[in-house]
Amino acid sequence: MDPHRGYANGLTSTLPDVVVVVDRFHAIGLANRAVDDVRRRVQQDTTGHRGRSGDPLYGIRRLLLRGYERLTARQLERIDAGLVGDRYGEVGAAWLAKELIREIYTADTPTEARHRLHVFYTFVADAEVGELVRLAKTISAWESEILAFHTTGGLSNGPTEGINLLIKKIKRVGHGFANFDNYRLRLLLHAGVDWHTHPTARLRAHPPRSAA
Repeated sequence: MDPHRGYANGLTSTLPDVVVVVDRFHAIGLANRAVDDVRRRVQQDTTGHRGRSGDPLYGIRRLLLRGYERLTARQLERIDAGLVGDRYGEVGAAWLAKELIREIYTADTPTEARHRLHVFYTFVADAEVGELVRLAKTISAWESEILAFHTTGGLSNGPTEGINLLIKKIKRVGHGFANFDNYRLRLLLHAGVDWHTHPTARLRAHPPRSAA
């Protein structure tokens, strides 16, 4: 990433170099979308309609997106049974490609992660599935940022996105804020900021006057 990007008229930035990291959430999200795209296409080509209750591939759509290590023996049997509708093995290939991307993020070293990336590229080249080829091109374009996950100790922009989501939610619930200071205070309040304010002076209690 160019630290000077966005500065015009010859101005330069004093910001340090910024390391961009593609965390597992976004990379695996791309892989999951590829699995869904392949499943929908094969479903349409095989049956002539979108997925319906009772269709083999439609019945395993959620299981295909779950991590392999989280699947029970029974669920693996369901996937095997559902892939009977995968006439040319394209859905199965997409599922395996997704798992290969997940394995990249479980590598212990950047060298091992690079090796697993190579395994993924080789698998996609052999599978010759259009959606996976597009996925591989995207992964290749962001390869340095994916490997940066390992060189930075597993940094993630998840906390930042969580704060952004909170900001949008507060603005939506408040139907907008005309005063920025009020908007800022509302955000700080919902973000759980500790307030360092002086305690309020206690009011003196006065006994009620007796009735005349």
